[in-house]
Amino acid sequence: MVHLIDRRLQGKNKSAVNRERFLRRYKGQIRDAVERAIKGRSITDMESGEKVSIPAKDVNEPSFGHAHGGVWETVHPGNKEYQKGDRVARPKGGSGSGSGQAGNSDQITEDDFIFELTREEFLNYFFEDLELPNMVKTQLTATTEFKQQRAGYKMSGTPTNIHVLRSLRGALGRRIAVGSKSHRRLQEAEAELKLLLSQVPDDDPQIVALRQEIHHLRSKLMAIPFIDPFDLRYSNRIRVPKPSSQAVMFCIMDVSGSMDETKKDIAKRFFILLYLFLQRAYDKIEVVFIRHHTMADEVDENDFFHSRESGGTVVSSALQLLAKIMRERYASNDWNIYVAQASDGDNWDNDSVACRQLLINTIMPAVQYYAYVEITEDTPQNLWHEYTQVLDQHRHFAMQLIKSQADIYPVFRELFKKQEKS
Repeated sequence: MVHLIDRRLQGKNKSAVNRERFLRRYKGQIRDAVERAIKGRSITDMESGEKVSIPAKDVNEPSFGHAHGGVWETVHPGNKEYQKGDRVARPKGGSGSGSGQAGNSDQITEDDFIFELTREEFLNYFFEDLELPNMVKTQLTATTEFKQQRAGYKMSGTPTNIHVLRSLRGALGRRIAVGSKSHRRLQEAEAELKLLLSQVPDDDPQIVALRQEIHHLRSKLMAIPFIDPFDLRYSNRIRVPKPSSQAVMFCIMDVSGSMDETKKDIAKRFFILLYLFLQRAYDKIEVVFIRHHTMADEVDENDFFHSRESGGTVVSSALQLLAKIMRERYASNDWNIYVAQASDGDNWDNDSVACRQLLINTIMPAVQYYAYVEITEDTPQNLWHEYTQVLDQHRHFAMQLIKSQADIYPVFRELFKKQEKS
């Protein structure tokens, strides 16, 4: 049996490449394990890793062996039981240290291979098939970020930036240009010397003069330096502005009296998951938090999730504040705007009509995507019925019902699943 061992030098994290290869190879089994873990895990535990079990039969590695070939007969000393042609019975397994009950099967099995996914790997698999829908770069704007870009070569720089190939190419061209005349005369002189040697004696003055000239030309060519500081070329890199697409996500949550602690907890869990997803998926995205009861306020993340302020329900106050913030700080031609709203749907009847009009006339034309989740154990409330009219007119409006904590994951994945490429 021959085992191949890769002894090539790698970096400090020399096992990282092998781990990435392993994750790609068993991507299907790992994704299934992540899905099972999600169903039994709290959202507050999302940032921890996960132990993944893969059946031993799926991780078998190929091995190389040298076959004898042909027919081989061997004699083992001390054999008093078997003769040629007898079949040897499979040996029974030995006693193990497990706590399970003994079985009556002779089959030998192996334990599953278990390893632990890191936090980053777990989140990669969890958010792999999610994205912000309609993430269209409506306008590329210059930011303070810059990227390094090649800009030819220059004659000065640091030793680390020397371009060896370009420098040697320049040195070769210089040697050819400087020594071309002498090299051509050397070839002519050597040809003349060869001709004269067949006609006159070696001590002829013409032969002596030609030999002196040839020696001088060779010395002159040898004196041309192989590489000169003038030949050195350095890679030139310049900083150019890096364009990027700007996106902002508005999180709107109902904190009125009709939203009991259970509903608020579900809403908070939904937004925690959404916020974690946004941080994971996009580097440059702003998040704006809006809480509302009879009045709406823009708050920070801590107040959004933990403030105890409550009251009646006027959803239009939040939408009016949303429209004001968009108009003053996020021009629609420069920003991709996304909105996620969570409510129990309980609202004043007349105010629900105002919400529908605000959405259709003001908000929806300016946003890329609007997701509304209604948290209720009963039938949908009046706000839901008004929002269905918005859904009929705008394809980039989505709405889902959440009845219990078990619905958070399916609803989230449905709202932010990757769109099919058209």
